[in-house]
Amino acid sequence: MPKPVSEPPSGDRLAADVSPEDAVAGLKAAAQAVHDELKGRADSASGDGKAVLEATALMAKDTMLLKSAAKLINAGSSAERAIWEAGASVSEMLHNLGGYMAERATDVLDVRARIVAELRGVPAPGIPASDTPFILVAEDLAPADTATLNPAVVQALVTSGGGPQSHTAIIARSLGLPAVVAAHGVDDIADGTEVYVDGAAGFIAVSPTDEHRAAATAWAETSATLAEFDGNGTTADGHLVPLLANVGGAKDAVAAAALGAQGVGLFRTEFCFLERDTEPSVDEQAAAYKAVFDAFPGKKVVLRTLDAGADKPLPFLTDATEPNPALGVRGYRTDFTTPGVLERQLEAIARAASESEADVWVMAPMISTAAEAGRFASLCAAAGIQTPGVMVEVPSAALTAATVLREVGFASLGTNDLTQYAMAADRQLGPLAELNTPWQPAVLRLVQLTVEGAEQESSGREGTAKPVGVCGEAAADPALAVVLTGLGVTTLSMTARSLAAVGTVLKTVTLEQAQELARLALSAPSATEARDWVRAKLPVLEELGL
Repeated sequence: MPKPVSEPPSGDRLAADVSPEDAVAGLKAAAQAVHDELKGRADSASGDGKAVLEATALMAKDTMLLKSAAKLINAGSSAERAIWEAGASVSEMLHNLGGYMAERATDVLDVRARIVAELRGVPAPGIPASDTPFILVAEDLAPADTATLNPAVVQALVTSGGGPQSHTAIIARSLGLPAVVAAHGVDDIADGTEVYVDGAAGFIAVSPTDEHRAAATAWAETSATLAEFDGNGTTADGHLVPLLANVGGAKDAVAAAALGAQGVGLFRTEFCFLERDTEPSVDEQAAAYKAVFDAFPGKKVVLRTLDAGADKPLPFLTDATEPNPALGVRGYRTDFTTPGVLERQLEAIARAASESEADVWVMAPMISTAAEAGRFASLCAAAGIQTPGVMVEVPSAALTAATVLREVGFASLGTNDLTQYAMAADRQLGPLAELNTPWQPAVLRLVQLTVEGAEQESSGREGTAKPVGVCGEAAADPALAVVLTGLGVTTLSMTARSLAAVGTVLKTVTLEQAQELARLALSAPSATEARDWVRAKLPVLEELGL
């Protein structure tokens, strides 16, 4: 993947031997070339990728953009600096207009970088265009890059940055692509080199051997047999473990239902709020939520209230100047500083639930204390929501699970953040990838403590233990899914593409065997040994190429 285009130096002037007329003509030619290349790619793309490419192609010929740049060139600026400054001005103007026009602001910045790359004669930024399947090597992927990522062409992802719970790793799992992140030195692999990537083992080999080629062929064959999930999550002896899907909107929900998901274990509601300067109305939210609920009539849909803050800032809700946003006002805590947003969201959820046949459960992220859980439950009750719950992402919530669960109806373990906070390791940082894995025995112990807390709370009431699910990326690892089941987790929620693999592996072990593997993982001195010991006891993983 080409490196990001660097900004032309401020004050960069037109070369003495280049006339303004020639520079403007060169700029227009570069813009036309960018347009033609993007239009060609759009013609052969589909879905979101097609829409992104078409919008960017149109912006490459935008009259306002090119005229603004031409004025700067006539004033003595170089073509590169002129289009850079013009792009910034047009982008800011569109952003201030709001609505649909604001959404085009990022297209301007994208096309600006592409035109500069064309003027310099270097590869354009973003996912490379190719008719030949390839393995993509990058420093990391931005969310926008994934819109044009075609899994039929991109066979695997390898990044030098990021961590196991980074955006790139999560996207790879959602697309069913093998991926290795935080791979030091891969930036030095020459373009066109043949490499072997084993996403399950986190292994890369340059100059693959015959054994590697055979393994790749076997994986391609077995992955095809795991294309379907029968909609029945269970162990070999019939212990039920419903397998749910993590979704971000109606499109994800429909796709998850088609893949056999038994419901939704994590409905991320941020998609309604991100890239907006103002809070969406209750009507807008209710319509968006109902579209997800309608994909699962009669089934459980667990919705997470807005998880803003940290890596998901919102102009109308979060403070961008916080010195340590991961430990700041995020998730449920935003109701302390900006009251009203959460209550309006709950109103929208309740309205959508009343108009749908789904069994809607609602949980708050970043709950740290029983008092917070109790207050959230009261807000849900006031809105007419019957099943309130909490995300267990902060170690304090796991350690005091019995008192926290006394206030609400269920808990769901967000293993991505729980690992980050337990290990004091930013999940986006490649150098900390070894720490940032849910296989850490300390993290597994926190999962166990949460389950034990639920059982302890129920024993005081002489009732059934309140449900404790896992909706973090840990549930998508078939080996770890077995361990989590052995620890007493009641449901597993994951990217829909992982349902078949997890379901297949779960059916090969009894509950007692899963419990034995859980004890084995807890006794390991390190995350690496915990993973290796468990995988060694699950030969089905190697048989299936998992």
